Amino acid sequence: MEVETKSTEIRCQEMSKGGLAYEVILAEPVGVPVPRRADSPEKTPSVEEIQEKLKAAEERRRSLEASKMAAIAQKMAKIEEASRIRSEQTNNFIVATKEALDAKMETHEEKREAYINELRSRLKDHLEGVEKTRLTLEQQTAEVYKAIEDKMTTAADKRDENLKKMIERLREHEEQVRKVRAGNQEKFQQLESAIQEKLQQAADRRLLIEAEQREKLRNHNIKLAEVRSAATAKVEEITKDIENKLTTAELNREKEIQKKLDFVKKEERRAELVRQNKSARTETAAPPSSG
Repeated sequence: MEVETKSTEIRCQEMSKGGLAYEVILAEPVGVPVPRRADSPEKTPSVEEIQEKLKAAEERRRSLEASKMAAIAQKMAKIEEASRIRSEQTNNFIVATKEALDAKMETHEEKREAYINELRSRLKDHLEGVEKTRLTLEQQTAEVYKAIEDKMTTAADKRDENLKKMIERLREHEEQVRKVRAGNQEKFQQLESAIQEKLQQAADRRLLIEAEQREKLRNHNIKLAEVRSAATAKVEEITKDIENKLTTAELNREKEIQKKLDFVKKEERRAELVRQNKSARTETAAPPSSG
C-alpha cells in the first residue's frame, strides 16, 4: 500500500521590528495512526513564578525604553549637529558674500576713480590746448595790429582802405576766437554732464547690487527657518509616536498581568473546591464510631 505524503510547509511571520519567526509544519503520512498521549495535568504557575516573569518583563520593558531613549538622544544629537553645521555654512556664506561684495565695490570704486582721473586729464589737456590756441590767436592779433600800424605809417595813401580791411579781418578773427571759446565751453559742459551721469549710473548700480545681495540673504534666512521648523516638527512627531507606543505597551502589559492574576485566582478557587471535596469524601467514608 502506497503512503501519500504532503510537502513541507514553511510559514514566516514578522514578530517585531528587526526579527522574524519561522514555523515549519511537517505533514504526517496518511494512513499511519498517531499514538495519542495521555493528557498530562496542566501545571499551574505559582505566584513566585508569575512575579519573576513580571519582573523579567518589567526589566525588558525598561531596557527597551532605555534603548529607545538612547536612540532619540542620538537622533537629537544628529539634528543639533546638522543645525550647527547649517548655521556655520550660513555664517560662512554671509561672510564670503560680504567679502565678495566689498571686493567688487572696491574694484568698482578704483575703476571709477581711474576713469574720472582719465577724464580730468583729458579735460586738462583740452583746456591747455585751448589756452595755447588763445595765446596763438592773441599773438597773431598782436602781429596783425603791428602790421597795421606799420602799414599805416608807411602807406598813408592806402591807410583808410587797408585799415578797413584790417578791421574787418580783426572782426572776423575775433568772431572766430569767440566761436572757438564758445565751442570749448560747450564741450566742457558736455564732458562735465557725462561725468555726472556716469557717476549717477555707478551709484544706482551699487544700490541695485546691494539690494540684490540683501534679498538673497533674506531668502536664505527664510529657507533656514523653514528647515529648522521642519526638523522640530519631525522630532515632535517621533516623540509623540514613541510616547503612544509606550502607552500602548503599558496598557497591554497591565491587561496581561490582569489575565494572569485572574487565572491564578481561578486556579486557587478550583484547588480550594477540590480540597473541600476531598475533605467531604473523607468524612463520608470514615466508619461511624461505636457508642
